[in-house]
Amino acid sequence: MMRAAVYYAPAADDPLWRAGTAWLGRDPEARLDIVQPDIEGLAAATASPRRYGFHATLKPPMALAHGLDRLIDDVRALAHDMVPFEAPRFTVARLDGFLALLEATPSAPLRALADACVVGLDHHRVGESADLVAKRAVGLDAVGEVYLRRFGYPYVLERWRFHMTLSERLAVPHPIEAAALEYFGAACATPRVIDSVAIYSESAPGAAFELITRIPLGAP
Repeated sequence: MMRAAVYYAPAADDPLWRAGTAWLGRDPEARLDIVQPDIEGLAAATASPRRYGFHATLKPPMALAHGLDRLIDDVRALAHDMVPFEAPRFTVARLDGFLALLEATPSAPLRALADACVVGLDHHRVGESADLVAKRAVGLDAVGEVYLRRFGYPYVLERWRFHMTLSERLAVPHPIEAAALEYFGAACATPRVIDSVAIYSESAPGAAFELITRIPLGAP
């Protein structure tokens, strides 16, 4: 069954998009593999995020209850009521052992956008089986379990953290960490506006996610 997700993806002409897609070795919009920077161990360290494509999650991947076209229509309606806003500065840091681009300071408009996607698009999500939910709930606290059962994912609303994943979980220290700090420095320093969301889809289990369409915020 097809899965789709709503993500933040930098604009195609943003230096951060060019840097991030090259770092992961794949452009999910052009649907092309890219030669990665010559950094020892990078290809192996980016295998999983390469499949998902460069992005930050707003509405996590979900099997679709009403099809892709209906999801696109509803994302357009949701985006119509949002306005573009200045992005926070991003920085390379660790998140649960993974390298990622994180907010240097929290952004209330970015959190509001994620919340709107999680709540407002949840009717498109096909619920998982009780057995699978129970398996995924192991180790979660009470709030995480409530969110898992309600939204299919435990790290939403006040537990959501903006992140653009750059690696697998890595040993500490790991040589690509210093390389990532240098590599993303200039792109992270570039001011940007968040003025769209992107829909990515996975055509079959295990397939690479592809960027299907970008939907502008505030458009009629």
